[in-house]
Amino acid sequence: QVQLVESGGGLVQAGGSLRLSCVASGRTFSLNAIGWYRQAPGKQRELVASISNGDSTSYRDSVRGRFTIFRDNARKTVYLEMNRLKPEDTAVYYCNTPPPIAFTWGQGTQVTVSS
Repeated sequence: QVQLVESGGGLVQAGGSLRLSCVASGRTFSLNAIGWYRQAPGKQRELVASISNGDSTSYRDSVRGRFTIFRDNARKTVYLEMNRLKPEDTAVYYCNTPPPIAFTWGQGTQVTVSS
């Protein structure tokens, strides 16, 4: 069973940057596509970006050009580099497989962007 631990969130001003990390346990991690999700208060969880096991990436329109997802299979880690952050990026960020969800959700990491 793969366990996921997210970290790297924090409080930043609009226009700032953060790098999130998703560290996974389990031997099959490198075989899985992984996505970063976010959930803002009162809103549904949404997929923000994903990366395949072949390093193909996809992004939500609202973050394309500002966020970059990449992975280091040797470290069993998927990163989300977030630049030019906006207040509407404020949310708890989680990682998991793109739908259908394959793993138990982690605790997430809070990202707060002040205006």
